[in-house]
Amino acid sequence: MECPYVMIAREDYMKSSKILEERIRRVKVLFKELAYRTFGDERSEGSFAAAFDNEAGRHGGFFIDRDSRFIEIGYSFQFSAAMNEYLKDRLEEMLTICYEFGCYTNIQNSESEITFSLFSKIYFSGLNYAALKDSLRDFHRCVELTTELMDIEKGSVETVDD
Repeated sequence: MECPYVMIAREDYMKSSKILEERIRRVKVLFKELAYRTFGDERSEGSFAAAFDNEAGRHGGFFIDRDSRFIEIGYSFQFSAAMNEYLKDRLEEMLTICYEFGCYTNIQNSESEITFSLFSKIYFSGLNYAALKDSLRDFHRCVELTTELMDIEKGSVETVDD
């Protein structure tokens, strides 16, 4: 006879795997309804990531974790480490833009490059067509204003979608 705790753990895992699959399906349907294409699906145990774009040239990536209650949308800029002072001079404005549009940031600094990432999240309990549309509008506006602030011409700087 199997231990009841092992049986409960297995049932919880199966239930959470089904929830993850339903969330992935739901998010992909909503992106499609909003005229976005999703691609580059990556799965690992308990998580899913993919990129998205549309005909207007807006793009980014999204991440779903089985143990999380929200979808995370991201976009990253990569700069040469030589641009450190340039970025420091604009950091406060970058953070103000992010705050204005409900986004948060992550900055990673290595010897060769600086990665500045913008993120937004939507809780699955409130995820619907209108919520994703509004969140993507604000997210893309945040990316656009950050791009303008950095004096980046479209296509002149390598960007990485999360």
